[in-house]
Amino acid sequence: MAGADPPGATTSQARGELALRVGSAIVLVPLAIGAAYAGGWPFAIFWSIAALGVAWEWCTMIAAGRPALVTGLAALALAGTLMPAHPAAACALVLCGAAAAALLAAPPQDGHARSAWAAAGVVYAGAVLVAPIALRADASLGFAALLFLFAIVWATDIFGYFVGRWLGGPKLWPAVSPKKTWSGALGGAFGALVGGTSVAAFTPTANLFAIAALALLLSAVSQAGDLFESAVKRRFGVKDASHVIPGHGGLMDRLDGFVVAAVVAAMIGVARSGLANPARGLLAW
Repeated sequence: MAGADPPGATTSQARGELALRVGSAIVLVPLAIGAAYAGGWPFAIFWSIAALGVAWEWCTMIAAGRPALVTGLAALALAGTLMPAHPAAACALVLCGAAAAALLAAPPQDGHARSAWAAAGVVYAGAVLVAPIALRADASLGFAALLFLFAIVWATDIFGYFVGRWLGGPKLWPAVSPKKTWSGALGGAFGALVGGTSVAAFTPTANLFAIAALALLLSAVSQAGDLFESAVKRRFGVKDASHVIPGHGGLMDRLDGFVVAAVVAAMIGVARSGLANPARGLLAW
């Protein structure tokens, strides 16, 4: 057939994509863990840069316009400087930035409400900034909470990727993400269970039965975050948020599951132990 891929092209492409993913992980995973271990300003700077990148990708994807983009980036940058010492003020700045971006965004075009999408992008990027820093600020278990969260999200991605490719089967949501399968989703949940409980086993205050249930919950919301980002990209006709990470696309493509899982984890921690000790509230059962 004219234009068809030659035999083995698909396999070679998949291997090349996997190699890029592994190479990117070799660079990014130590950076993320090192920043989490350092805590304080290095950690805040790391996630501020991630939030700014996500905001740029989102506004570019929806064509929000330069005024909305600049406003959102300014609000996030200022929130990043305030977050370690004044989390409430940082959250307020994110919301104000979202409101300002909505006012400055281009009017609706082609049926897309640019103002609402611009505001949502600043809030989404703000969650990338606020949730992990809030968890790490807990002096007692902040680092352990981040390792727990990393293990769940990364294991969900890894197990989901390989189990889905190995077993295949019915699609999870073909209209939004045609490659994701139910077998991959279940494999990802199993990986999260193993990864999360393995990390929590080194935390003396952890009840492993509660932690296992929490790992499954966070795996589910991580996968929901992945699907949400896929739905947003599909709505705006974009395959990748950007091309800054080889094999993964953009920062949004890499952080889509993490940001939702981090928000839910932070909310659980705050609900159980207050703003001062969210990581203890997450892990101590």
